[in-house]
Parts: sequence; C-alpha cells; structure tokens
Amino acid sequence: MDVNTIISSLNDAQRLAVSAQPKPVLVLAGAGSGKTRVLVHRIAWNIQVNGASPHNILAVTFTNKAATEMRSRVEDLLKISARTMWIGTFHGLAHRLLRRHAKQAKLPDAFQVIDSDDQLRVIKRLYAGMNIDDSKWPPKQVQWYINAQKDEGIRAKHMVETGDVFQQQMIAIYKAYEEVCERSGLVDFAELLLRAHEMLRDNEDVLEFYRERFRHVHVDEFQDTNTIQYAWLRLLTEGQDNLFVVGDDDQSIYGWRGAKIENIYSFQKHYPNHQLIRLEQNYRSTGNILKAANHVITNNDGRLGKELWTESGLGELISVYSAFNEQDEAYFVVEKIRQWVSDGGLRRDIAILYRSNAQSRQFEEKLMVTGTPYRVYGGLRFFERMEIKNALAYLRLISNRHDDASFERVVNTPTRGIGNKTIENIRLLARAQGASLWRAAELLIAQGTLSARATHALKGFMQLLARLEEAADGQELFEKVKVVVEQSGLIELYKKEKGDKGEVRVENLEELVNAARLFDFDVENDENLNELDMFLAHAALEAGDAQADEYEDCVQLMTLHSAKGLEFKLVFLVGLEEGLFPSQQSTEEAGRLEEERRLCYVGITRAMQQLYLTHAESRRLYGKESYPRQSRFVREIPAEYVQDVRIRANVSRPVTAKPRSGLAASSGTFKLGERVKHAKFGEGVVLQIEGAGAQERVQVNFNDVGLKFLMLSYAKLERL
Repeated sequence: MDVNTIISSLNDAQRLAVSAQPKPVLVLAGAGSGKTRVLVHRIAWNIQVNGASPHNILAVTFTNKAATEMRSRVEDLLKISARTMWIGTFHGLAHRLLRRHAKQAKLPDAFQVIDSDDQLRVIKRLYAGMNIDDSKWPPKQVQWYINAQKDEGIRAKHMVETGDVFQQQMIAIYKAYEEVCERSGLVDFAELLLRAHEMLRDNEDVLEFYRERFRHVHVDEFQDTNTIQYAWLRLLTEGQDNLFVVGDDDQSIYGWRGAKIENIYSFQKHYPNHQLIRLEQNYRSTGNILKAANHVITNNDGRLGKELWTESGLGELISVYSAFNEQDEAYFVVEKIRQWVSDGGLRRDIAILYRSNAQSRQFEEKLMVTGTPYRVYGGLRFFERMEIKNALAYLRLISNRHDDASFERVVNTPTRGIGNKTIENIRLLARAQGASLWRAAELLIAQGTLSARATHALKGFMQLLARLEEAADGQELFEKVKVVVEQSGLIELYKKEKGDKGEVRVENLEELVNAARLFDFDVENDENLNELDMFLAHAALEAGDAQADEYEDCVQLMTLHSAKGLEFKLVFLVGLEEGLFPSQQSTEEAGRLEEERRLCYVGITRAMQQLYLTHAESRRLYGKESYPRQSRFVREIPAEYVQDVRIRANVSRPVTAKPRSGLAASSGTFKLGERVKHAKFGEGVVLQIEGAGAQERVQVNFNDVGLKFLMLSYAKLERL
C-alpha cells in the first residue's frame, strides 16, 4: 500500500500522530476531532510502514460497538482480515487471556463468567449462611463495594480492619464471596481484569511472551481507564516504546464509576520520553458552539490544554432561554422541536440532554401531549422505572388490596423476610380458593400454617399497608404519594444502594411526588372516580404507551452521561441551574465541580448546528420548590456567543402575553391572565391554555396550592 493512501485524507495534526516515531504517544483528541480515524490509520501505519505483523497489534477500547467499528475500518483500509489482531474491550481481551492461561491464572479450564445479576445472586445466597440481615446490609451495596475494591486491585486479604463496623462486615462478606467463587470457578466482570493482571504479573514467561507479541499497543478513550486497567497496560508495555493512547482529559466524566482522570496526567511521568500531540480541529460543530465550549472548560485547573476550532464558520449564536418554571421550559423546547420539524428537519437529529433522569418526565409529558414520537436513550421512561413502579404498586394496594400484581411486586420490597416459599404458599391457596393473594395471605395467617417468622413478616407487611392507608386518608393526592414514598421504606432502601444508581432512584421517587402535585382531574361530576385512581390510570397509560422504535424518526431524550460519543444537529441542554447542574453535591466535594464542568463541555460539543441552553426561574423537582440561580456554566460563556431568547411575557406576565404557536391566548370562556375561582383550590390566575374541545385544559396558578392543570370540560371554574 502506498503510504499516501494512509495519510492523504488526514489533517496535519492527525498525520503527525499517525506517523509518530515508535515511542509512547499521548494524543489529546478533542471532541469531534477524528480520534477513531487516527487510531485506525495508526494501526495501518504500523503494519505498512513500521513493518509490524497484524499478529503484533493490540487495540483496546471500552465498548463492543467501538471495537467492532475499529476492526471493520482497519479491514476496509488495509484490505486484509483483522482476525489475528487483538482488537476488543478490556474485559473481552482479559477473558481471552484467562481462557488461554487458566492454569497460570489458577482457574479451572471451564471457569464461568457471571454477569452483574448472577453476581448479586451469589452474594444473596451468602447471606443465609452468614445470617446477615439484608435490610441492614443491602446486597447491591456489597456488590458495589466488592467491585470497587477489585477495580483498585485490592483483594480481601490485603485489607486491614480498622474497627469500623461497616468495613468489618464488608471485608467478611468479600472474603466469603471470594471463597465461593474460587470453589465454584466463577469469575465476575471486575475479576476478569484483576485476575488477568495478576496472571501476567506472577508469570514472567507469559508476560514476556505477550510483551514480545504485542509490539504495538493502542488504547481508545484513555481518560476513562481505571486503576487496574492502567496497571494492566503499564505491565504489558513496561520497557517498551509501543504504547499509543488517545484520550481527552476534558471529556473525563466517569469518575463516579472508577475512571481515573489522574491516569492521563500520570502518563507523562510514567513514560518520560513520550510525545504529546493535540487534535484540535473539530469536524462536528460550528465555531460559536466550539468557542462556548472552550470558554467553559478553561475554568478547570490542571488541564493539559487544547482549543477546538473549525473551518466550517461561526454558525448561529447559542440561544439561552430563561423559563418561568420547569413546565414552561418543557413547552418551549417542544415548541422549538415542532418548528424544526415544520421547517423540514428530522426528529432523529434532535436531542434533549439533562443532568438527572428525573427531569425527563416533564419533557415526556409534553411530547406525548403534542403527539411527538420520542425515545429515552439508554434508559426507561419515567413511569417504567423500577422504583416508580414499586411506589405505584403500594398506591394501588392502598386503593385496592386485591391487586395481585401489585401485591407480588412489593410484598417483599423492601425485603422483610417473606421468602419465595411463603409467597408460593400464598399463590397455591389463592388458586385453590379462587381468592386474591391478599385474601389468601389473611387465610394463611388465620390458619396458623406458616412458620412464626413468616407469619410475623407477613403481618408486618399487611399492617404497613393499613398504616399507609390511614396516613394518606383525607390527604391531597401529592400528599398521599409522599406518604407512600417516605413511609414504605423505599427511600431508605435506595439510599443504601451505593453509587449513582441509588441516588437517581431516590430523585425519581421524589419527582413522583411532584408529578402527583401537578396532576389534576376534576372529578366532582362523577362519584365513582377519585384522584388517586385517575393518577394511577394516567401512570399506567403513560407506561403502556410504547416508545418509538430505534429506527423511527423520533426525538432522543438522554442524560448527559449517555450522550458522550453522540452528535445531533439540534441540541437542548436543559436545567442549567445552580444545584441541579452543577449538582449541589459537586459544589461541596473536592474535584466534583470540575467533573460537572467537563460534563457540560461534553453536552455543548454534542451540538452540530444549533444549541439551546435553558433554565427555570422556579423549579419543583424531587418534590421540592426552589428558585435557583442560572448555572455558572452559562455565565462562563462570553456574551458575544449567545443570544437571549427569553420571552418574559409568555407565562410570568400572562396579561400581556403573546402566545407561542400551539398555545392559545384564550378559550371560549377564559383568557390568559384572567383571575378565576375553583371550589376546591380557591382563587388563581390562568397561565396557559392548550388543546381544543373536550381536550381543552388550562394551567392555573392558585394562591394556596400553586400550579394546577384542569380539564375545562370537568373543572368548575368561575371568572372573577
């Protein structure tokens, strides 16, 4: 192959990286700068120019999708098979090593790899023999702890007890878990990496073999490596001049799951004869978007430093919208989406990015109201999330004790000692009697056929439901939901779940309270309906209305963490408020604020053509009302790159409002800004009107109870 074929399509910085002399190379690849292209062409250069055999190539990345793409592009460029190259994920390559060297790794030849769910089941089985209370020591917390230790290269035998009760229990379970896995030949995901590192470290002949074989080691997304992954790479390349890593310290956003940004900084110390190359030309975004991103990220200290630029021109200014509240924010975004589509744009080119999963609910609701297809990328819709379905199951049992599906869902959630055997006995009796599970449970307790422990646990669950119903009786809908969320034990359950997942689940439960507060359906005309039943029906309908399929033309909703690596022509970065983004915790913990800023940088650089930054003057999130300040990340963007598209009158000044398309200035009876009275909620002001005919509804800000949406066909509103 002519060398020009490898480098002719590259820019100057890319050529410099691809053709670098054999030595440790650190390529700082900015967002949209063509890092995968550089890796692929570097592999081709090593084979065609440096004389490497495909057999000598090792390329490591983080996802199977990325590995497959890299392999395919290498084959297309070189016109040869990549079969003899080792191109894969850290876990995949570690597994390959262990299969080849099971004996040296002290594993049985037929060792089994277990996934996260299987690992959790192993831990739960340990509890019985160790007489551990899983309500006090949640299995998921233990799982998180064990994996975190392995990611740091720490075995249970390395740990020193300090007298701390928590640590003592964790170490005891970790030791027991290791013994079970050794005895059964089980290897979890974290063990793959740790065991592969130990195998190479402890078997010099094996290590020398792979050092000789892999003369060219390439690493993608280097900023996302954890302690054991970097240790594995250093061990394999020690004394060699063959490590080529591509990464971006400005896009290191996974510290919460073990990624060490320190690795990219330590590279220069560990490989003192390295070459540092910056890829700064961006092929994705317009000039204004890149300038904004550059200005935001410069506020982080200790960066290796680079500045993105493009030849594609400045493009449109970044639009900043200051909403009255979170509902107005969602209406604004959905209206801009409608305009984009009416102008011929595709929905699949649009993304709504948010910091917290709980923020998706408002946008989901507004998109459904307008009939706009959407998909929650990499996650579930709000009412489909496990913690929400658990809370709704409690609410359904309060409304109807004979709801069998809800009974089965939460009878032992949180765990209260009601085992599978007890539940099966309840099922059998229910079938035999033609009764509900609740009635069968009552009969079993009355018959005295259960063990004393099972009887006590089952009674405890039934008494809990009675207490919840009593506490919720006579309360407003949102207060009923709040009672269940706070007193069912769900909040405590998820607070014990270490890591980001537990925090997100708690936030979602708190947002459920907010959803109930904003929900309204005036039912005074029909004695057979009540607010709780209507809210539960609403939740079921929203959960049952399937998302758009991946291939459909639909709007993408996702967290900022999920957005990394993706790009969209039109991006809405929402909820840019102090306390939300950046999060409150990040302003209180060292290093967290800088990672939040990197997350904002990632969000900004997802946009190709248009970027909207939105924030709300008031927000009810997680069940709490706040009046947040605009995020510092917005304030860090110089004024010359933004335009304020705030429409102050549309909600906060309703009397003089000029309605946006899709929202009415008046209905047949009411108009924006008009004062009205409701028999139940008192006096208020009409803020928004939407829909027509039987579907027409108004949003009213009541003096006493705040914002409510009312269907005009049911609500008994009086003009004042």
